Amino acid sequence: MSTMQIRDMPPPETLAVDRLTVISDDDMQSLCEAADAAIIDGGGFGWLKPPGRAALEQYFRGVVMVPERELFVGRMDGTIYGAAQLVRPPRNNEAQALGATLALNFVAPYARGHGLARLIVLRLEDRARALGYQVLNLDVRETQTAAIALYEGAGFTRWGTHPAYARTDGRTVGGHFYYKMLQAR
Repeated sequence: MSTMQIRDMPPPETLAVDRLTVISDDDMQSLCEAADAAIIDGGGFGWLKPPGRAALEQYFRGVVMVPERELFVGRMDGTIYGAAQLVRPPRNNEAQALGATLALNFVAPYARGHGLARLIVLRLEDRARALGYQVLNLDVRETQTAAIALYEGAGFTRWGTHPAYARTDGRTVGGHFYYKMLQAR
């Protein structure tokens, strides 16, 4: 479906977030399309250009195989338009076992504005809380102003900025680091 067709669609009837442990062919198709669109729009979890379908498929199939990672997908009317990962610390890192990380969060640009990104963050927080984590961490490029507004609106606290966090569009950009307390210390 083209970007124009999606923008012309009425608001979604349903929003949902699922944790995937296996990715069906249909889900992989929509997940890769959403990831490509997010990458092209500049919010693509590290890639600056879409790496191609085979690389994305391999990447997402790998994510669901890593024991310390959980893949959450955001759906509108059953179709995936975004995703994020809950990353748990490795088992040998007992000192930092209180915290997990919200990572690689994106929503396709043509699917924004319906609350899907916020729902993904809330569901990921719920899962981290259910697993007993006390804090959820994340980082984001300073150029991703919508994501920054989302995280700050969801109660995350900025604790620092790295001035040379990433390179994009031929320039070095800063990155912000956030945390949110989930449970009593």
